[in-house]
Amino acid sequence: MEQIINEIKKYIPEEEIALNEPMKKHTTFRVGGDAEIFVSPSAKEVKKIIEVCNELEVPYHVVGNGSNLLVSDQGLNGVVISVRKNAEYIKLNGDVIIAGAGSSLAKVANFAAKEGLGGLEFAAGIPGTIGGAIVMNAGAFGGEIKDVLVSAKVCTKEGKILEIEAQDLELSYRHSCVLEKEYIVLEATFKLKEADKEEIFAAMDDYKRRRISSQPLNFPSAGSTFKRPKDNFAGKLIEDSGLKGYKIGGAQVSEKHCGFVVNSNAATATDVYELINYVISVVKTKYDVTLEPEVKMMGEF
Repeated sequence: MEQIINEIKKYIPEEEIALNEPMKKHTTFRVGGDAEIFVSPSAKEVKKIIEVCNELEVPYHVVGNGSNLLVSDQGLNGVVISVRKNAEYIKLNGDVIIAGAGSSLAKVANFAAKEGLGGLEFAAGIPGTIGGAIVMNAGAFGGEIKDVLVSAKVCTKEGKILEIEAQDLELSYRHSCVLEKEYIVLEATFKLKEADKEEIFAAMDDYKRRRISSQPLNFPSAGSTFKRPKDNFAGKLIEDSGLKGYKIGGAQVSEKHCGFVVNSNAATATDVYELINYVISVVKTKYDVTLEPEVKMMGEF
């Protein structure tokens, strides 16, 4: 471990390197074990970190805001690369916005609104980063990232930097090819449209109110836990299965919205994981519908 740390120190400041860093501090579920090595490089430094990990055959993991992530209680071996802290920037060029992968999606949407640019209203209140939003093709209230994304700059697992057009990212409902191809999103370019500022902010305020009224924002969670099954709704299937409020340890099916698993009382990652799988099992038995987690699992379960 000392060798990889010394190599990393050649490229990023020592204060951006942490050992045995609790991942519960970096996920919205507020669960998870320790990262062996946790680094916060800039977008430009990511390439160097990947090259070092590859050269020394050290595994690495990439995290953003941790808002769609469940990290194992056993923690993560190797290097965890956080693109949240030092890859946050927003640039404007006419009706085009370029944002770093660590930028808050909601902040980018708010920036666009202040500039009189519409198209990202749906993102108001979504707690993730630009990088994570592309990975999952984030969406809400009828809008999706793919509607406004032009391209994404990524780092490949070999350490190469590529600019990939949106149509080549295989964007569909809560999916892209980013995870399968092991890309790390560094930057995104969005094409928006001029619109009335008051109308943009009115729509965003409406979406925020609807989110607050319908979602369990008072408990740690990863947002919507399950993808929407075809011709149905995960929350309804779960509620109709009698699982509203069901608990395993400190993890609970939300009483406010059954599509959410929340950390209601000092849950462990294992509690959350077991509850997710129990819900999947019950819904499959009762309705012959296989729910698919929207949450990414990281580490050993």
